[in-house]
Amino acid sequence: MLHDLQTPAATDAESEAHRHAYNAAFHLLDLNWHWDRATFAGIRRYGRAGVKSWVEGEQPHLLRAYTVDFLVNAVEVTKERCLAAYERQEAKKSGDRLAA
Repeated sequence: MLHDLQTPAATDAESEAHRHAYNAAFHLLDLNWHWDRATFAGIRRYGRAGVKSWVEGEQPHLLRAYTVDFLVNAVEVTKERCLAAYERQEAKKSGDRLAA
């Protein structure tokens, strides 16, 4: 059973950055997955458990070759790299605007 983390709501920009980072991670991992806003909203509120539940429910065929924990870890690690790269890019843009 999934338990809602009930964390403070992320800003739309923050939530979108995370969603795009997941979608970028899927691309880098050669997974033909894409989360729209509604799908991501339902998953994000449960954290890793939400990702795990989604994989088990939507991609069960992959569980014949990989463990769910392996898939979730691969996605989460790659998503964090994508998010860090995005945040560095945004920080650079902000710095460039301040210098102008």
